[in-house]
Amino acid sequence: MPFSGDGEGTGELTWGQFAAWRSMQVVEAVEWAGGVMPLEPGTTVADIATTLGFIMSRHQSLRTRLSTDVPPRQVLAPSGEIRLEVYDGGSDPGARAAQIRERYEAAPWDPAADWPVRMAVVADGEQARHLVALYCHMAIDGYGFEALIADLANLDPATGRALAPVEGVQPLELARAQQGRAARRQHDASLRYWERHLRAISPQRLPVKRPPEPERWQEATLTSPALARAAETVAADAKVHSGTVLLAAYATVLARLSGEPVGAFRVVVSNRFRPGFAASVSNLAQAGLAVVDTAGADFDEVVARAWRAQLTAGMHAYYHPRDLWALVDRVAAERGVELDTMCYFNDRRRASAQIPRAAALEQSTLTWGPGSNEYDATCFLHVDAVPGGLALTWRVDTTAISPAMLEAGLHGIEEVVVAAARVRTPIG
Repeated sequence: MPFSGDGEGTGELTWGQFAAWRSMQVVEAVEWAGGVMPLEPGTTVADIATTLGFIMSRHQSLRTRLSTDVPPRQVLAPSGEIRLEVYDGGSDPGARAAQIRERYEAAPWDPAADWPVRMAVVADGEQARHLVALYCHMAIDGYGFEALIADLANLDPATGRALAPVEGVQPLELARAQQGRAARRQHDASLRYWERHLRAISPQRLPVKRPPEPERWQEATLTSPALARAAETVAADAKVHSGTVLLAAYATVLARLSGEPVGAFRVVVSNRFRPGFAASVSNLAQAGLAVVDTAGADFDEVVARAWRAQLTAGMHAYYHPRDLWALVDRVAAERGVELDTMCYFNDRRRASAQIPRAAALEQSTLTWGPGSNEYDATCFLHVDAVPGGLALTWRVDTTAISPAMLEAGLHGIEEVVVAAARVRTPIG
């Protein structure tokens, strides 16, 4: 599928691109956004081809590759071609689409030669049944994916042309701006904030080292209707987002598991409150540092502290990751310790799922995910909306958190929030 669009050139990576690139180097894996989507009846293969050509022409991040330098530079192409793969769905087009997605996610990706988009259609003749679309995290983050979907309203399906100018900052433009004085002031303020906390926090979030499991990183998912309703109840009363309630519960449970009341959490910050960022189809997310002190506080107070911590973390999540890594190393050397800053919290919800009016703890289910020996964080909690409730997926390093602690921690988060909600109103 041919495409062409405005802009070309080579430049430094944006701070968001740099963070994504470095993450891929550390974990030796590529992160993808997107997945499988059933298509509306009447959608044709030609319609999907038109859409692919439109997004590639319109959004510079999708026609940006990397140079072979170390660190790389971003290379924006003015034109090119991309493959749209078309498959016969057979008797089960959904299963066929799922197989293609798995293959796309596992296939090697060369950032210097490949476009950051992989797309296929599962079809019955000319009728498209399922779309498989994956976008490399180098090019787009979760909110960038939403911006991409929203911008499809500007596609004229008859001609494939745009109905309005593209909105939002573009990667090359942003990289140049991040070398300017205004961005550097924000960068410096962010690093001062990080340094103040890096000098004060406990060096190790989980100080007791344990023998690792044969697969060192383990994960489990707790799916809970009760937690979803309880979190909304507490959030409404505290006048905060339910994600703040969940962070407070996470901090509370980790304090119990570690014996250390002050928790430092890397929280994923979209940065889209900054001017020109909201509609940008690109990767702008960076890690903020939310420090939550649970000492001497009931849960309502921990929620209030978590809200303030999230607010200040968001204000100080705009910086060059390279300089933050150097800062962490310098502070660790000056303190004479090994600093563990790898405890993450990521609320991936964009909207609330339908929540039952009554839900009991007994309806919760815990499932174990695949283990791995691929390097990962000390602990990483993801929050997702699922039909009828919330899903908490916690991935942990078993040298810090045992499988039994993992299971107890997930149930502990649920129990803390449900108990706080029951004080306010019976929820079953």
